[in-house]
Amino acid sequence: MTKIIWMSDPHFQSTGTIDGLNPRLRLDAAIAYTNKHHADADFAVMSGDLVGDDTEADYAAIAQHLAQSAVRIHPIMGNNDERVAFRRYLALPDTAMPDFIQYTVDQPDARFIFLDTHKIGSHAGQFCAARQAWLDDALRQQPHKSAYIFMHHPPLTLGLPPQDEIMLEQHDAFLDLISGHENVKHLFMGHVHRPTAGTVRGIPFATIGALSFQAPPPRPAWDWDSFKPPQEAPQLAVLHIGQGNVVVQYTQFCDYALGVEGEAAMS
Repeated sequence: MTKIIWMSDPHFQSTGTIDGLNPRLRLDAAIAYTNKHHADADFAVMSGDLVGDDTEADYAAIAQHLAQSAVRIHPIMGNNDERVAFRRYLALPDTAMPDFIQYTVDQPDARFIFLDTHKIGSHAGQFCAARQAWLDDALRQQPHKSAYIFMHHPPLTLGLPPQDEIMLEQHDAFLDLISGHENVKHLFMGHVHRPTAGTVRGIPFATIGALSFQAPPPRPAWDWDSFKPPQEAPQLAVLHIGQGNVVVQYTQFCDYALGVEGEAAMS
């Protein structure tokens, strides 16, 4: 059995707020909660958008906050991230690609695969031929070991219209690839700032709410011009994976009010 703490989208900034939120307090609360209640986890995952403005100072600062975790955190790229600073300040396994930030972590009964769907200059995701070839090889290397994939951008529409506009662009090619490997057992994705679950091409998937601000539900309808985070608490998830089973426990680790400042606190 592998126990994983899954976190996503901290949108960390070394100073200031984002959408009226102090992201440093939320990240610290998630780490403190994990250290207190789940220090026995095998590892943790941060599924993208580690920083808000991809600045050198933000990566340097978030690395210091992540270092307070008693559980090793494996980070992956999101649309707001930047590869050079990401590599400079964040610890990556030796299995990472030299160009894109993709890597594997093996447990006795499972292979965990972490993908890079970042597209420079875009909020949408990209999964080019080089990244596809790497994934295909990673799945072929141990075909009898169950594979679990973590990525930032969903490769399917989720009924969340604004987020669906900025999904993975090469979604069909990605799904064609993974559905050709019987060892792919589950997809875990960030980006949308809301928990959803389902199946795609017969493969189960889940998304998660953010450590930072949440996105509104699809009704009443909204767009990016009218975007206003709902008053919903942040979450992480505790994953229990083994013996062919996956359990996802979405967990509120702090009150909504933590880190909320200015007008957002009064709304």
